[in-house]
Amino acid sequence: MAKIVITYGTFDMFHVGHLNLFKRLKAMGEYLIVAVSTDEFNAKKGKKTLIPFHERVEIVRALRFVDEVIPEVSWDQKRTNILERKVDVFAIGDDWKGEFDSLSDICQVVYLERTPGISTTELKSLSKAL
Repeated sequence: MAKIVITYGTFDMFHVGHLNLFKRLKAMGEYLIVAVSTDEFNAKKGKKTLIPFHERVEIVRALRFVDEVIPEVSWDQKRTNILERKVDVFAIGDDWKGEFDSLSDICQVVYLERTPGISTTELKSLSKAL
């Protein structure tokens, strides 16, 4: 059976850090599911995206590393997604370290180091300065 990996994120202003993340995630298994946060969920988190949800989904879906894209609509869906899709590995950036350890009873939880020198937050700050 194929090893299934899942991750969650907004993936706004797609950049090389996102690409590096997906490459590393795909190397951890045979099937990669990416849950993209909806605009409504981001608003609940206090985040405003520059790229609309449907466009972010299309960008992520077009990547050869990604096998499936699903919407992220709430914090609570992770456990359900993992169980329903028989996920082996939940992986996310290390800026979330410790936040999802509670999922380790149903799958392996991995926090991956971010690509140095690049982040959507930094890009948004730079674009405001221009």
